[in-house]
Amino acid sequence: MNIDALKSFLDRKVEEYNRPIFINDDPVSVPHSFSLKQDIEISAFFAATFAWGNRTTIINKSRELMRLMDNSPHQFITQHREEDLRRFEGFCHRTFNTTDLLYFISFLQAHYQKYSSLEDAFTIPPVELDHKEPIESRLDNFYALFFSLEHVPLRTRKHVAAPSKNSACKRLNMYLRWMVRDDKKGVDFGLWKKIKQHELICPLDLHVARVARKFGLVERPSADWQAALDLTRHLRSFDPTDPVKYDFALFALGVIEKF
Repeated sequence: MNIDALKSFLDRKVEEYNRPIFINDDPVSVPHSFSLKQDIEISAFFAATFAWGNRTTIINKSRELMRLMDNSPHQFITQHREEDLRRFEGFCHRTFNTTDLLYFISFLQAHYQKYSSLEDAFTIPPVELDHKEPIESRLDNFYALFFSLEHVPLRTRKHVAAPSKNSACKRLNMYLRWMVRDDKKGVDFGLWKKIKQHELICPLDLHVARVARKFGLVERPSADWQAALDLTRHLRSFDPTDPVKYDFALFALGVIEKF
């Protein structure tokens, strides 16, 4: 398949899958349960953090956590008392456990005491103008900020990725896609304006990487940060203003169509 034919094919798949009808079976359905900006971004952050493994399990565990937060995550994060945290004893999703959750809550509480949106955690400090992709700097800065509190559990660091650790940062890039993309199609939220959608990096997991290799969009054998950059740069040649819209096509081909 030549480049023009591939672009046309992927464009059709984007149109097919970038539709609200697919929301219910995807972790993005969790933040779609809320209307308050802060509730959306908090619930989305947890849903993205949990996003490995079976999608039904991811959704169910995310909804369980939201129920434990009285389905008002921002209010709970900012107003809970110490004794309220006992309800999380025994909560886990795969390797994410109560210790990790309590640290996440601590960070979010500290953040919302200073800022009105989680967007600021990805945009402060400003991105330096160096050789990196802007998102690379933003994700490394976010990692440093997230683990800047005292007494960080060593085990919790594995639940937040960073380009500096050569991770593809699939879950964080997916989270940023949800928050930043603004195409009025009803799936992604477009709530954040300080990050531009052309800066976004395509979420790269094993399924997307497999499909991308079949199309010659990725050559690296590992689904690492450089592979995510390589894929995104190819996708920018198809649409320089919105390259990560092709995540809808690549993910659906890999997971739904078993391409």
